[in-house]
Amino acid sequence: MNVVARRLVFYLVSAWASITLNFAIPRLMPGDPAAALVARFKGQLAPESLRALRHAFGLIPGSTFKQYFTYLSHVLRGDLGISIAYFPAHVDEVIGTGLGWSLGLGVVAVTISFTLGTLLGVVAAWRRGGRLDSWLPPALSFLGAFPYFWLAMLVLYLFGFTLHWLPLQHAHDPDIVEAATFEFVVDVVRHALLPATAVVLATLGGWMLSMRGAMLTTLGTDAIKLATAKGLQPARIMWAYAARNALLPSVTSFGMALGFVVGGSLLTEIVFSYPGLGYLLVQAVRNQDYPLMQGLFLIITLSVLAANFLVDLLYVWLDPRARS
Repeated sequence: MNVVARRLVFYLVSAWASITLNFAIPRLMPGDPAAALVARFKGQLAPESLRALRHAFGLIPGSTFKQYFTYLSHVLRGDLGISIAYFPAHVDEVIGTGLGWSLGLGVVAVTISFTLGTLLGVVAAWRRGGRLDSWLPPALSFLGAFPYFWLAMLVLYLFGFTLHWLPLQHAHDPDIVEAATFEFVVDVVRHALLPATAVVLATLGGWMLSMRGAMLTTLGTDAIKLATAKGLQPARIMWAYAARNALLPSVTSFGMALGFVVGGSLLTEIVFSYPGLGYLLVQAVRNQDYPLMQGLFLIITLSVLAANFLVDLLYVWLDPRARS
């Protein structure tokens, strides 16, 4: 428990530092969101509205410390401000429209890639020199060497444009009402197949090679030699002894990947016009929507910290040495 408590304190301090930087960086940029919004309306807003907009965006009169504590209190209440591009909608409402799509697509795709790549890496290392170990790692490395956006466009062109097997863009058919029905779920899965396939193809080789290398190192340790000498079943040695110890480095990478999933697969969502957080981030940059950018960066940072904290807890469970 002492280890968990210390890690929790570390991540809480990191979260506070992230919130502080998220407050400071936009204020170091020239101009302010209120002036940018007034400029977008090209004289349609009265000059008196500038003061009200600055107050709405948290740029209240007074010292920077007063603004900071006001911003901190709003963040703790879940109030991330008002979006410029989607004015007068609140930032948390705008983020909510893309968060579910990014989580659904990213978590499923990364989990499939991690699980399949890890299993292939374990089997390839255990049967090193065999057919699977001879041709699959080079093939996946070759596939992963292509630019990610090129793979996404290739999958889109082949299965969507040429063969017409799957939809080309968006998360679902706009003619279908969003509801918990079988028709809507099937349509969402069909729209997610192409972007998820692009993510899996681009990352599968990395997971496999990482696990294969860790397995080969673990198979040469004295613990594996002792388990073999004791006459244990090969399957038990492979999974309970070798794979469990070799899994630790991949777990760290998996936690990082899950954390960045909340940010959305930026290129995936652009190529497939998928309405996730990555697509929202591009729109926020194009429209100079500073409050929305702040909210997205904060959500991404906190997600990475939360994923790493869960990985630390998993480490304590997998490796008894981490408990001391």
